[in-house]
Amino acid sequence: MKSNQDTPLLLRKHRTEEWIGRGYTTICVLFLIVIIVSIVYFVATKGISTFAIDAVSLSDFLFGTTWSPDDNQFGALPFIYGSFLTSLLAALIASPLSVCAALFMTEIVPSWGKKILQPVIELLAGIPSVVYGFIGLSILVPFMRDTFPGQGIGVAAGAIVLSIMILPTITSIATDALGALPRNLKEASYGLGATRWQTIYGVIIPTVLPSILTGVVLGMARAFGEALAVQMVIGNAPHIPTSLFESASTLTSVITLNMSNTVMGSVQNNALWSMAMILMLMTFVFVFVVRLLERRHKI
Repeated sequence: MKSNQDTPLLLRKHRTEEWIGRGYTTICVLFLIVIIVSIVYFVATKGISTFAIDAVSLSDFLFGTTWSPDDNQFGALPFIYGSFLTSLLAALIASPLSVCAALFMTEIVPSWGKKILQPVIELLAGIPSVVYGFIGLSILVPFMRDTFPGQGIGVAAGAIVLSIMILPTITSIATDALGALPRNLKEASYGLGATRWQTIYGVIIPTVLPSILTGVVLGMARAFGEALAVQMVIGNAPHIPTSLFESASTLTSVITLNMSNTVMGSVQNNALWSMAMILMLMTFVFVFVVRLLERRHKI
């Protein structure tokens, strides 16, 4: 009898807890949506002011090669080019290393390989970007200066530092994809007489390729938005480099170096906000590409 009397009380308690949980999560989601929409609106209105209020030509901004605020010239092409070049080079350097590390942990020696490499990868992900930049400035730049032409600082140094920074992102996603692969897929390949390496490059890699590409795109997205580390080793010269060992600039490095030295609402300040808008639009593009790759992986 006592348990029957307590049942309605427990049901009311569970329903109350459920409504509290639903209300709390709904408020958090609405708050998150408001923050995202506000950030997008703020950056977009500031970025558009360069063209709508200050009358700077969009073509001159996107394709101009001269950045001289004193002469009212705001060509951002060298910075856009520097961002894309360093991000692509970083992805080209980091992708093979990350895929090999993931294969080592999941296919070659999964018993002890993961115990050794996994903590190292996690450690790389936790190191602050300023430490990467300082190590690059202290060790990598002198090495590049003594080995290759130029002053050591430049596109190559920035791409190497960024490749190490995005290594954990690509490795983690590739490892998860390889770990989730159905076991019977590999056993079927072995049953047909294929060797381990034939199974890896003929069955495993093609199957998880969309997931690996997702990791590469996410790594590029991080490299594209990285500011401090690349700013310390790339040289920050406002021109289009003709060599990997020449100084260059990225969108993030120009924004961080000049934002505090401009007056809010001035043409130069609005031009920097336009660069921030380009970074935001590129983030949307990266997210869109990741969604396409995930959809292809589901098929």
